[in-house]
Amino acid sequence: MHKLVVLYPEPADPDHFRDYYVTTHLPLVARLPGLLAFRYSFDVAATQGPTPYFAIFEADFADADTMAAARSSPQGRRVSADVANYATGGAVVIHYPVHDGVR
Repeated sequence: MHKLVVLYPEPADPDHFRDYYVTTHLPLVARLPGLLAFRYSFDVAATQGPTPYFAIFEADFADADTMAAARSSPQGRRVSADVANYATGGAVVIHYPVHDGVR
């Protein structure tokens, strides 16, 4: 599996961010080809001190090629272009392959 994570710093208008994100942005995300699952939260907390992030998003893809194809698709370009409509604090995007741990 390959994971895409987006970390959002505090926006200028948190209420607008939440509303727009849920009602407009996430429906665009749901149309990404090859998307297996996604999760998000507005309740980001640091284990010590203040958190540098307001919200987090995670998406699962079968592999890096599938994620890259989704991001470069017309739907992916719409998702990327839409970020400026709510994330006035910017966004940090990272991705990585996921390996299962051993207990």
